[in-house]
Amino acid sequence: MDLQIDEFYKDAAAGMLTLYQAFPRKIALYVEDLIGREEPDEFGLPSKRHQSCLGALLWLAEEGYIRFDSTIAYDALDQAVLTEKGFLRLSRAIPHALPAGDVQTASVRRVQATLAWQLREALGQQSSEKVARLTRHLFESTLTPTSDTV
Repeated sequence: MDLQIDEFYKDAAAGMLTLYQAFPRKIALYVEDLIGREEPDEFGLPSKRHQSCLGALLWLAEEGYIRFDSTIAYDALDQAVLTEKGFLRLSRAIPHALPAGDVQTASVRRVQATLAWQLREALGQQSSEKVARLTRHLFESTLTPTSDTV
């Protein structure tokens, strides 16, 4: 099993959700807020876990899901915000996300069917398999009008 890939999925999802909750404001996105405090190594450099999380955030930017103005040392991305691509992916409905016959109002069903809601639930349940599956869904390039909830 590739533990770093599971951590990547979790870090990418947590970073994207943090930006989704702040959208459309630009924020400082701190690694420590996503993974907790990690002690630096004996040379004062960030831990491998910390570097991996920062790497995941930088990868999201390189792939066009988020943008930022600069890094704050190894600690954060400054003035980070979702791109249109990132926002649309998180706000689209996930097929079969809600049970059939659910009696929720249409607005509640619309919100709970989004990828953002489903990812937040999976992170809260600490379900690494569900987080991985949903994060891979985030990276799928097919955005069809029927799956877009905006």
